[in-house]
Amino acid sequence: MNVPGDPAVPSPGERLETLLAILLAGPGRRPAEEIVRQLTDLYGEGLTRIVGTLREHAPALVGAIAADDVVASLLALHDLHPLDAQARVRRALDRIRPQVGAVGYLGIDDGVVRLSLGASRGCSSAARTARATVEAAVRDAAPEVSGVEIVAEAVPALYQIGMGPPGAPEGRAS
Repeated sequence: MNVPGDPAVPSPGERLETLLAILLAGPGRRPAEEIVRQLTDLYGEGLTRIVGTLREHAPALVGAIAADDVVASLLALHDLHPLDAQARVRRALDRIRPQVGAVGYLGIDDGVVRLSLGASRGCSSAARTARATVEAAVRDAAPEVSGVEIVAEAVPALYQIGMGPPGAPEGRAS
């Protein structure tokens, strides 16, 4: 039985990506690309009509449906989300800060989201995991961006305090 949210069970999006990768690697690449394009256009047109009707008759519902992560990603994909990319990225960063620590939003320039990520004092694999988590959260929140640039904040240099002036032998005060 598939249990929603079970990490052992691929999400519909993950399963779709796997199937598309298989199709795109085979001889049916061009028809597969065209099918995906046509389906995306069809669902996009349907979502455009739904959101248009909601905005006309029940504007508050647009924000309510955009609160669902799956619906929000579909709305963002079709440029229908009620929040702009900057607001969605900031909201995503707020959600992951407890996991990754200090992450700052520096802006979006030419479609590239620029962020600062606090330097990791732990192992490099923890830093890589934090970077991957941040990048995935940004891409999920704003699929229309063309890239994510993460700048690590510099760690201040550590200075040793000795007994004497620099260059003096250890243990001797001058």
